[in-house]
Amino acid sequence: MPDMFPPEKRREIMARIRSSGMRPERRLGELLRAELPGEEIVERPPDLPGRPDFYLPRLRLAVFADGCFFHGCPRHLRMPASNQDYWRRKIRRNRERDRRTRRELRRLGIRVVRVWEHELKGSAAAARRKIRRALRRAEGGRGRALHA
Repeated sequence: MPDMFPPEKRREIMARIRSSGMRPERRLGELLRAELPGEEIVERPPDLPGRPDFYLPRLRLAVFADGCFFHGCPRHLRMPASNQDYWRRKIRRNRERDRRTRRELRRLGIRVVRVWEHELKGSAAAARRKIRRALRRAEGGRGRALHA
């Protein structure tokens, strides 16, 4: 199926898609601040590989909010009807970049947690569980009290 927009219009539409500060990132930041009041949380640290959405220096924990479409969520990715070859390659490259970033951060001694966009919707219970599990591991299993 051909694209319903001419190439110039499609480029204009795609250029308006922001890569940070969107709803999933804002929601993830709210969850982290609620779980860790008083903890230093750095947003988009430019000196770390992959520029995590959030970094907790004391815990050496990088946290990413991954969009279901652009990062290829196995549960929610719906491939567009048009230009499928392009989108398959694009999403594959994004996933490869995510794996490289994870390896680079691990080499620096930084743990990585990735939260899917769909896990941040509604009560965000899945995101909370994932964050709490990552925090327990980062704390070395010392059982630090986390807020509900």
